[in-house]
Amino acid sequence: QVQLVESGGGLVQAGGSLRLSCAASGSIFSIFSFNAVGWYRQAPGNEREMVADITSGGDTNYADSLKGRFTISRDNAKNTVYLQMNNLKPEDTAVYYCVAERRWNILIHRYEYDYWGQGTQVTVSS
Repeated sequence: QVQLVESGGGLVQAGGSLRLSCAASGSIFSIFSFNAVGWYRQAPGNEREMVADITSGGDTNYADSLKGRFTISRDNAKNTVYLQMNNLKPEDTAVYYCVAERRWNILIHRYEYDYWGQGTQVTVSS
């Protein structure tokens, strides 16, 4: 049983910053045992969208619209993956999910993830 636990969400004014954290627990030695760990988000009425991910080798990938404002990183010593979000906008309001262990879905031509956290709410006020 693997669990991903997010923290760091909250309410922030537009232009502000938040840092989300994701830690793994359960039958896994390290969060970096996964081939990749990342973040998705889902706003009310919208589909889930990929925000960013980082592979076990350290390669990062971002949604094009978020490059320059969001940064994914990891702390090996703390066994944690972070999402630093700067210059937040009201449209960034969503539930943010930590995800892990990606696999390529050839039918839809994109990655899918095997493990999902419960999500943390991020609300950006204007």
